[in-house]
Amino acid sequence: MTRLTGRALRLTVFVGENDTWHHRPLYSEIVHRAHAAGLAGASVFRGVEGFGASSLIHTLRLLSLSDDLPVAVVIVDTQPRVRAFLLQLDELLTEGLVTLDDCEVIRYTGREDGPGNTDSKGKKSL
Repeated sequence: MTRLTGRALRLTVFVGENDTWHHRPLYSEIVHRAHAAGLAGASVFRGVEGFGASSLIHTLRLLSLSDDLPVAVVIVDTQPRVRAFLLQLDELLTEGLVTLDDCEVIRYTGREDGPGNTDSKGKKSL
Protein backbone atom coordinates (compact mmCIF):
# COMPACT_ATOMS: atom_id res chain seq x y z
CA MET A 1 0.00 0.00 0.00
CA THR A 2 1.32 3.39 -0.97
CA ARG A 3 1.35 6.21 1.57
CA LEU A 4 0.67 9.40 -0.28
CA THR A 5 0.83 13.09 0.60
CA GLY A 6 1.23 15.99 -1.82
CA ARG A 7 0.67 16.15 -5.58
CA ALA A 8 -1.31 13.26 -7.05
CA LEU A 9 -3.55 12.24 -9.92
CA ARG A 10 -7.21 11.31 -9.44
CA LEU A 11 -8.63 8.76 -11.87
CA THR A 12 -12.42 8.51 -12.04
CA VAL A 13 -14.08 5.73 -14.01
CA PHE A 14 -17.81 6.09 -14.71
CA VAL A 15 -19.59 2.82 -15.55
CA GLY A 16 -23.01 1.25 -15.07
CA GLU A 17 -23.86 -0.67 -11.93
CA ASN A 18 -24.72 -3.75 -14.01
CA ASP A 19 -21.53 -3.74 -16.11
CA THR A 20 -19.58 -6.95 -15.56
CA TRP A 21 -16.20 -8.52 -16.20
CA HIS A 22 -16.29 -12.34 -16.27
CA HIS A 23 -19.55 -12.47 -14.26
CA ARG A 24 -18.20 -10.07 -11.60
CA PRO A 25 -19.24 -6.42 -11.17
CA LEU A 26 -16.89 -4.28 -13.27
CA TYR A 27 -16.45 -1.71 -10.50
CA SER A 28 -15.32 -4.49 -8.14
CA GLU A 29 -12.81 -5.81 -10.67
CA ILE A 30 -11.36 -2.30 -11.09
CA VAL A 31 -10.97 -1.86 -7.31
CA HIS A 32 -9.36 -5.28 -6.87
CA ARG A 33 -6.93 -4.63 -9.72
CA ALA A 34 -6.05 -1.22 -8.26
CA HIS A 35 -5.37 -2.89 -4.92
CA ALA A 36 -3.24 -5.61 -6.53
CA ALA A 37 -1.30 -2.90 -8.38
CA GLY A 38 -0.49 -1.31 -5.02
CA LEU A 39 -2.25 1.97 -5.73
CA ALA A 40 -2.78 4.32 -2.79
CA GLY A 41 -6.58 4.07 -2.66
CA ALA A 42 -9.82 3.39 -4.50
CA SER A 43 -13.49 3.95 -3.65
CA VAL A 44 -16.76 3.20 -5.42
CA PHE A 45 -19.64 5.68 -5.36
CA ARG A 46 -23.14 4.72 -6.49
CA GLY A 47 -25.07 7.46 -8.22
CA VAL A 48 -28.73 8.15 -7.61
CA GLU A 49 -29.32 9.48 -11.11
CA GLY A 50 -27.41 10.05 -14.33
CA PHE A 51 -27.04 9.42 -18.04
CA GLY A 52 -24.21 8.68 -20.40
CA ALA A 53 -23.57 7.89 -24.04
CA SER A 54 -26.96 6.16 -24.43
CA SER A 55 -28.77 9.35 -23.31
CA LEU A 56 -31.07 7.18 -21.19
CA ILE A 57 -31.61 8.59 -17.71
CA HIS A 58 -31.00 6.04 -14.97
CA THR A 59 -32.51 6.96 -11.62
CA LEU A 60 -33.12 5.62 -8.14
CA ARG A 61 -36.54 7.30 -7.93
CA LEU A 62 -39.30 4.98 -6.80
CA LEU A 63 -41.38 5.15 -9.99
CA SER A 64 -38.41 4.42 -12.24
CA LEU A 65 -37.75 0.97 -13.63
CA SER A 66 -34.00 1.58 -13.94
CA ASP A 67 -31.77 -0.97 -12.28
CA ASP A 68 -28.50 0.12 -13.90
CA LEU A 69 -27.49 3.14 -11.84
CA PRO A 70 -24.30 5.07 -12.55
CA VAL A 71 -21.20 4.09 -10.56
CA ALA A 72 -17.98 6.07 -10.17
CA VAL A 73 -14.72 4.37 -9.20
CA VAL A 74 -12.24 6.92 -7.85
CA ILE A 75 -8.55 6.04 -7.60
CA VAL A 76 -5.79 8.34 -6.32
CA ASP A 77 -2.01 7.89 -6.57
CA THR A 78 1.02 9.49 -8.19
CA GLN A 79 0.77 10.39 -11.85
CA PRO A 80 3.14 7.65 -13.13
CA ARG A 81 1.36 4.93 -11.15
CA VAL A 82 -2.13 6.02 -12.27
CA ARG A 83 -1.06 6.33 -15.90
CA ALA A 84 0.45 2.83 -15.76
CA PHE A 85 -2.88 1.53 -14.40
CA LEU A 86 -4.69 2.91 -17.47
CA LEU A 87 -3.35 -0.08 -19.41
CA GLN A 88 -5.43 -2.38 -17.20
CA LEU A 89 -8.52 -0.24 -17.79
CA ASP A 90 -8.01 -0.62 -21.54
CA GLU A 91 -8.48 -4.36 -21.05
CA LEU A 92 -11.60 -3.98 -18.89
CA LEU A 93 -13.62 -1.18 -20.46
CA THR A 94 -15.69 -1.43 -23.59
CA GLU A 95 -17.72 1.67 -22.76
CA GLY A 96 -17.79 4.25 -20.01
CA LEU A 97 -15.98 7.48 -19.23
CA VAL A 98 -12.57 7.98 -17.66
CA THR A 99 -11.38 11.32 -16.30
CA LEU A 100 -8.00 12.37 -14.89
CA ASP A 101 -7.58 15.32 -12.51
CA ASP A 102 -4.55 16.75 -10.77
CA CYS A 103 -5.12 16.91 -7.03
CA GLU A 104 -3.33 17.39 -3.74
CA VAL A 105 -3.51 14.71 -1.05
CA ILE A 106 -3.53 15.53 2.65
CA ARG A 107 -3.32 12.27 4.56
CA TYR A 108 -4.82 12.16 8.05
CA THR A 109 -3.80 9.48 10.53
CA GLY A 110 -4.66 8.68 14.14
CA ARG A 111 -2.94 10.79 16.77
CA GLU A 112 -0.30 9.42 19.09
CA ASP A 113 -0.40 10.16 22.82
CA GLY A 114 1.18 13.51 23.40
CA PRO A 115 0.88 16.60 25.57
CA GLY A 116 -1.89 18.18 23.46
CA ASN A 117 -4.10 15.13 22.87
CA THR A 118 -7.23 15.51 25.00
CA ASP A 119 -10.89 14.72 24.43
CA SER A 120 -13.73 17.27 24.33
CA LYS A 121 -13.89 17.32 28.18
CA GLY A 122 -10.17 18.03 28.55
CA LYS A 123 -9.27 14.47 29.60
CA LYS A 124 -6.14 12.93 28.16
CA SER A 125 -6.99 10.38 25.47
CA LEU A 126 -5.89 6.80 26.02
